[in-house]
Amino acid sequence: MAEDASRALGKGSHPPGPVPEGLIRIYSMRFCPYAHRTRLVLQAKGISHEVININLRNKPDWYYTKHPFGQIPVLENSKCQLIYESVIACEYLDDAYPGRKLYPFDPYERARQKMLLELFYKIPHLTKECLVALRCGKECGNLKLALREEFCNLEEILSYQNTVFFGGPCISMIDYLFWPWFERLDVYGIADCVNHTPALRLWIAAMKRDPAVCALLIDKNVFLGFLNLYFQNHPEAFDYGLSC
Repeated sequence: MAEDASRALGKGSHPPGPVPEGLIRIYSMRFCPYAHRTRLVLQAKGISHEVININLRNKPDWYYTKHPFGQIPVLENSKCQLIYESVIACEYLDDAYPGRKLYPFDPYERARQKMLLELFYKIPHLTKECLVALRCGKECGNLKLALREEFCNLEEILSYQNTVFFGGPCISMIDYLFWPWFERLDVYGIADCVNHTPALRLWIAAMKRDPAVCALLIDKNVFLGFLNLYFQNHPEAFDYGLSC
């Protein structure tokens, strides 16, 4: 079943059966940036997979056997092995599956990407806080200022490296790990936070041309529809935009 046609499973649903041989399953949610990371890696590496979307406001009881706190994403393979936390899941996919490696082979360059990820850790929280403030009609000037400062740090890295991508001249794992929050800037209403970072804007433009990024892009109107329902605590929010 295509990802955009997979309705979210909630309380009272039946658990899916065993993962078929030759596939890996991802428990996901269509609008979640953390699940988006893992789906980008699945797409970029061409890994055969199936998607089970979860209603995060009405989680099935059985889902807690997949993740102790009911979080996403979770990977499950045909050996019933479970891998969770988005960064760990992405690294597992890169190590366990053949094809193009997204993490560098060089130990220093691999470590450097993980250090860059440490510099990114404030951005997911700040973008969410900005979204919540704007949706609730609150002042978010200080939040946006803090977010701009974090983007300035990333701008300095790209300028110092003199590369389009964070890992070098070509897209790599660190770019996919960063991307979901940048894709959401416009729909969250905070795209102006990168107006002062020209190198970062060039990176965003380059990422938008990547086949994996293009394949998973959600229409802005669908995303806005989800957010509208989500902030109303509407039970159908997670399935917004599905035709069946």
